[in-house]
Amino acid sequence: MKVIIFGLGNFGMSLALSLTETGNEVIGVDKQMDKVNLIKDKISHAICMDSTNELAYESLPLKDADKVVVAIGENEGAAIITTAIVKKLSEAKIISRALSPIHDTVLEAMGIYSIIHPEQESADRLTKQINFKTTLENYQLDNNYTISEVRAKPEFYGKTIGELNAIDKYHLNVVTIIRKKEKTNLIGKKSIIKETIGMPNSETVILEDDILVVFGENKNISIYCDE
Repeated sequence: MKVIIFGLGNFGMSLALSLTETGNEVIGVDKQMDKVNLIKDKISHAICMDSTNELAYESLPLKDADKVVVAIGENEGAAIITTAIVKKLSEAKIISRALSPIHDTVLEAMGIYSIIHPEQESADRLTKQINFKTTLENYQLDNNYTISEVRAKPEFYGKTIGELNAIDKYHLNVVTIIRKKEKTNLIGKKSIIKETIGMPNSETVILEDDILVVFGENKNISIYCDE
């Protein structure tokens, strides 16, 4: 997997090294040359550039990235601008560091919901989350088990959970299902929201675009995501 990390401070650098050690192609970006020099021989590539300058992105393989992490931790404005530029130029999943409650609010308004707080999360834990390539969100219970949101496979559509022998194949338990629903507000405006359906049973039918919240071993979630 190709991951671009903006910001090579303590957290960003630890994350870049950890992702590299687990077999990912990592490009680290920072505007300070001394930080780039510290890591350039330890990851796939390190670039010195000002990530708030949109023109500088022409030399960055942003469209080839699977995930982008904005780990800038010294300048809230720079972090927000970088996130906005990346969102504009790329369709990669963005994971952005928040430096304050207001920063959280701005990121959510921009449509960024993978928000990290390094003071609470370790680079090692985030590495494990990123390495599950196609999961949407993860809650790491311990080193072996995780609760993850995964997209239902097309072959599941129209089948009940009781019919899904494929679930036995992956040894995963479906905890609940997140499903899109049309909602109308007081002035008649319609919008699409996501909500859980509660505790599913063997008769619950899987629909197109359903997100399954599954519990299982990390290795089995990885197998599900890689197929």
